Amino acid sequence: MEDKKRLSKVLAAAGVASRRASEELIFKGRVTVNDEVILVPQTLVCAQKDQICVDNEPIQAEGKKVYYLLNKPHGFICSNAPLGTKKRVVDLFAHLPYRLFTIGRLDRDTTGLLLVTNDGHFANKVIHPSSNIQKEYLIKTLQEVTDLHLKQISKGIFIEGSFIKPIRVVKVRKGTLKIVVKEGKKREVRLLVQAANLEILELCRIRIGGLLLGSIAEGDFRSMSETEKQIIFQSSDL
Repeated sequence: MEDKKRLSKVLAAAGVASRRASEELIFKGRVTVNDEVILVPQTLVCAQKDQICVDNEPIQAEGKKVYYLLNKPHGFICSNAPLGTKKRVVDLFAHLPYRLFTIGRLDRDTTGLLLVTNDGHFANKVIHPSSNIQKEYLIKTLQEVTDLHLKQISKGIFIEGSFIKPIRVVKVRKGTLKIVVKEGKKREVRLLVQAANLEILELCRIRIGGLLLGSIAEGDFRSMSETEKQIIFQSSDL
């Protein structure tokens, strides 16, 4: 009997993207099975027998899983789609023999801690709301941060129809603050700070769960240890 699995699960196992991102690829008509465009992620397929392609490129059989910690540099975009002359995070790993993708996103102007892998199941676990993972950001502003600014940011704002409130907002020094969030909405930290009428000079993610960015230089990356993969999911009220 053929071992059939959901198409989205097969894509994730092959390192195409996280389960959620694989579903988006399917919805957009970028996935074919035996030359037929498939729009339903729950479609059952056999990875060993069916010809499965993403953007007309056959997916690879499930192989070695790799995990990297990157200090994302300024000006790079978290996308695997061709973007002309725009710089992509995955291009930093072009010399490696793996099809990689980022776990979640940081916008082009944000630097800091970003995880890169080819393990769709691990990525899905990290980004799934049930994991309850906090992210911490360090923000440098043009103006001096006042108590009024901190109170305004702490109140929260509506983003994409949802009310977003940070877990913690702390002033570090004159023009620097830290914000801890959990929801993961697009550009939420940037929007929270701008709503308080502060102009952002630098925005850097310094922590995911219990995993810290540390001293790794901007643009550099290294492999993650098994311990670090678990630390992400540990209580991180640092």
